[in-house]
Amino acid sequence: MSAGGGNIVKMETSLWFDAALLPQGWARHVRISIADGVIGSIEIGGTPEPCDERHAVGLPGLCNLHSHAFQRAMAGLTEARGPDRDSFWSWRALMYRFVDRLSPDDVETIAALAFSEMLEAGFTRVGEFHYLHHDPAGVAYADPAEMASRIASAADKTGLGLTLLPVFYAHANFGGATPSEGQRRFIHDPDSYAKLIAASRAAVATLPDAIVGIAPHSLRAATAEELAAITPLAGKGPIHIHIAEQTREVDDCLAATGQRPVAWLLDHQPVDRRWCLVHATHMEPFEIHQAAQSGAVAGLCPITEANLGDGIFPGQAYLEAGGRFGVGSDSNVLIDAAQELRLFEYSQRLAVRRRNVLAPEGGGSTGGALFSGALVGGAQALGVEMVGLTVGASADLISLHADYLSLAGKQGDALLDAWIFACRADVIDCVWRRGRKRVERGRHHAREAIVARYVHVIERLCD
Repeated sequence: MSAGGGNIVKMETSLWFDAALLPQGWARHVRISIADGVIGSIEIGGTPEPCDERHAVGLPGLCNLHSHAFQRAMAGLTEARGPDRDSFWSWRALMYRFVDRLSPDDVETIAALAFSEMLEAGFTRVGEFHYLHHDPAGVAYADPAEMASRIASAADKTGLGLTLLPVFYAHANFGGATPSEGQRRFIHDPDSYAKLIAASRAAVATLPDAIVGIAPHSLRAATAEELAAITPLAGKGPIHIHIAEQTREVDDCLAATGQRPVAWLLDHQPVDRRWCLVHATHMEPFEIHQAAQSGAVAGLCPITEANLGDGIFPGQAYLEAGGRFGVGSDSNVLIDAAQELRLFEYSQRLAVRRRNVLAPEGGGSTGGALFSGALVGGAQALGVEMVGLTVGASADLISLHADYLSLAGKQGDALLDAWIFACRADVIDCVWRRGRKRVERGRHHAREAIVARYVHVIERLCD
């Protein structure tokens, strides 16, 4: 068995929770039996057996539907004001300079830290939107999936579930503009991209339940003809795309095509439940309705969107139109599942100056609505067919500390309200991924070794 547990072994364990969130709702005194990485049985209302590991509150792990793992190493490095007005575009210029220095070993080390922190934060699977493909000179490695293999290795070492989303990136802007020098490590044409997808599938083949989708980076980075050429590579797998993240992107799309980005995509691609529209921040009412009705998932990254000054997603209108959503950590400036959900709600409150904006009507729980929405939408976006704590699903669970003060006296969805709005990250006690405990007392089991390697890399990169 590998150090990260990528190879399957026979393993059985039983967990007993005083309260657990099941697909049908909250239940008391829940015994979950796990065999070979999946949930084998669920018993409700019984008493714990001597062999059971006992915990207070059990929840299904969440999917982090959008991550650029290497950007974890940039956290805190872009918070000084530049000579002009700072924006996403000035941040991107700094990112391009940073990425020039990264070796395959560096990427693997940084990803391992990010992935361990995701597990500690309550994420049990990541959608890695992976666009760093070539060497620092922009030359392809002998193995097209050299960098993708490093992402897979980091997932294996940490135990995090992986949906790998190799990115197609061909142009600097709409109209097939020539890519810039800073983009040289990202660039593919449809033929070389097809080889990348095949090599990426081989790279993750030994990981349990790994999934490979495709990710056209954005409408500005791929022409209509290129989109048509690459989307069949997804098959039934996920298709993710950055879209309508910044107002300048919307303006450029209008100038080039006569349509706004989301409207153009919906008119020119068969957008369905395989698709994840990452950010989709700037939409007009007709786009909101059409996106919601398409079955696609809106991939929201509230911490990063706030950090970059992108804008506020039209959450209330989108959910009222029947839209699905999930959350991701994107730039990984701060990895915290609860904070992503909290900031999603808080951004809506600030925009409309009301409280509990995203809660269902009739007195429903805001925390419950946020968690259940992110659980189902995130799983759909990452190609996970069985969702939550149910027999046959991957045994991906988190437990909350029994004695955490803000949880005292809470039951049912009030526990989710407290976790999302009134707790710090240390409320998470244990995390299991495919039945193996990866986090205990809030710390990943390999944290010390992962951190030591990361510190060595970041000190060199920041020198």
